[in-house]
Amino acid sequence: MMNNSMKNPVGNLPQGTTIIGKWHKESYTIVRTLGYGATGYVYLTRSSKGLAALKISENSMSITSEVNVLRHFSKVRGFSLGPSLLDVDDWEQGVAKQSFSFYVMEYLEGESFLSFVQKRGMEWAGILTLQLLTDLETLHKEGWVFGDLKPDNLIVTASPPKVRLLDVGGTTINGRAIKEFTEFYDRGYWGLGSRKAEASYDLFAVGMIMIHICYPKQFQKNGEGGLKQLEGQIDKNSWLKRYKVVLTRALSGHYQSAQEMKSGMLSVMSQRNPPASKDTVQQPRSQGFKSGPSSRSNRVSRSRVGAAAAKPVTQKSSSKGWMETAVLLSVILFAYFFYLYGQIM
Repeated sequence: MMNNSMKNPVGNLPQGTTIIGKWHKESYTIVRTLGYGATGYVYLTRSSKGLAALKISENSMSITSEVNVLRHFSKVRGFSLGPSLLDVDDWEQGVAKQSFSFYVMEYLEGESFLSFVQKRGMEWAGILTLQLLTDLETLHKEGWVFGDLKPDNLIVTASPPKVRLLDVGGTTINGRAIKEFTEFYDRGYWGLGSRKAEASYDLFAVGMIMIHICYPKQFQKNGEGGLKQLEGQIDKNSWLKRYKVVLTRALSGHYQSAQEMKSGMLSVMSQRNPPASKDTVQQPRSQGFKSGPSSRSNRVSRSRVGAAAAKPVTQKSSSKGWMETAVLLSVILFAYFFYLYGQIM
């Protein structure tokens, strides 16, 4: 932390630091650090207009590039993939009046993508992926590729739940070399394509995000590597296996547009839902996933079976009640899915 501050004068600025714009004279007081990357630091700030996220960097060219992306997005009607741009300015620091460029954007309040799915269930993984593909289709039609697509850059805002992207630092014009990437979500790392900015690059990352949902600890590339290793991981998980055709096409570069992948996802989701399996998520129960019935639940089940054997009439009545409850829940979930489907479309 100390070394980073020494190397980067805009890194790890303490709480309470006030940044005053050289040109617009707006002041922003730092509340806390939100994140940092190759192109700068992002802080949660408080101003006369409320909370906002401020990104500052020594590299004025990178700030200019990101500002141009956000300005372009703001002109696309109904497009909400990234945060809204609020201000662009410079900050002069210290006696030497060293100048740093910064921009201020909408502060997106919500829950991280992985945490949201963990708490609310795997049915949301498919719904949020459809939302993401809808926005990526718009992004790609505008001539851009997001590039550094990963769960860390995804947040789910509330009422109604909507997936949004936090950082446009890796966004690249179609046809150019990807500016930023993270190995696990990069097809070049897996030997499954180039780092050329094109729709299929982002769609590979979407497939890896789906895999990461079920393997939160990730996994390293082994000697086998490539598509064979990834298909092996897909086969080990019932939820992923259900989407194997879609995932294989995304990982191998078969899809040329987000709309194609979205259609594949919808085709799978429209089929009858299979019963939940304990291997849906490869994660300990303490991390929030329901990986299967507990030992206590198993004991209760066995005791009920014994009681039912002594009282056949009770067993029949109980089975009928469970069946009616299951049908009712299925109807409710079916109706809710199509409500969300309408929001996505």
